[in-house]
Amino acid sequence: MIYAIASGKGGTGKTTVTASLAALWDRPVMAVDLDVEEPNLHLFLHPELTGEEPALMEVPEVDTTRCTLCGQCAAFCQFKALSVMGKKLLIFPEMCHGCGGCLLLCPEKALSPGGRELGQIVSGSFRTDHLSSGRPEDAPFLMGRLRVGEAMSPPLMRQVKARLPESGATDILIDSPPGVSCPAVNAVMDADVIVLVTEPTPFGLHDFRLAVEAFRPLGKPLGAVINRADINRRAGISDTGVQDFCRAEGIPVWAEIPFNRAVAEAYSRGEVVARAVPELRAVILALMAHMQGAAAASKPEEADHA
Repeated sequence: MIYAIASGKGGTGKTTVTASLAALWDRPVMAVDLDVEEPNLHLFLHPELTGEEPALMEVPEVDTTRCTLCGQCAAFCQFKALSVMGKKLLIFPEMCHGCGGCLLLCPEKALSPGGRELGQIVSGSFRTDHLSSGRPEDAPFLMGRLRVGEAMSPPLMRQVKARLPESGATDILIDSPPGVSCPAVNAVMDADVIVLVTEPTPFGLHDFRLAVEAFRPLGKPLGAVINRADINRRAGISDTGVQDFCRAEGIPVWAEIPFNRAVAEAYSRGEVVARAVPELRAVILALMAHMQGAAAASKPEEADHA
């Protein structure tokens, strides 16, 4: 089963929740950081990184001895990655989306596939508590890291996701990019269950609404985690907007994480907060049970096999 932990905005605690789930998961698990623009799951799980390789995107290269400057490739490319200027065909690799159409279209076969680097795919392993065995065990870890200056993250994310079947893990936990743009949708679209982490603030509720609107059409089981759930009560504010919205929309609240200074301190030290703060451990275990239950209800045959 694939579980995507997502959020409508940054800073809600998505990675904190993902790291805690990965550390306490009670079945063979793989942790994957698909927030390739700013991956930070490794800062908390502290994996032993054993592999790194470049991720490439196919872009055209021109054989000037064959090119007749007919311009068909430039006319076809809606992203303007090719242009005929004077007596030369110019290729702008950074603008290429890798569709390969120009390669098929060229009547002189003057274009051939080349490549440009998108970033790196990094692999390794981290230690889990593995509750079912009662002893720490190694689990696979995978992340993508986008090249500085690269504009397109989904192609790198797709290459990272292509490695998931190789893991052999029963379950996969994905730390998704925040927001509801193409990278976020790309991260959750293959998940069996989506967990949305939010916070009870006006900004949190606004972006949580957008996330529900964006991800619900995918038809996946969807549950919420409300981080710093009691900050309004502590401030003497009666705002229960996030809880009210979840009730109105039929979204189950799988966990409420109270505001706790110890959590912030553990986070600042790069620790898994469910290990560092004992009272949070039960919250994460209950969340895990809800997630696995939702997966079992949606795909009972696969869940029984797992």
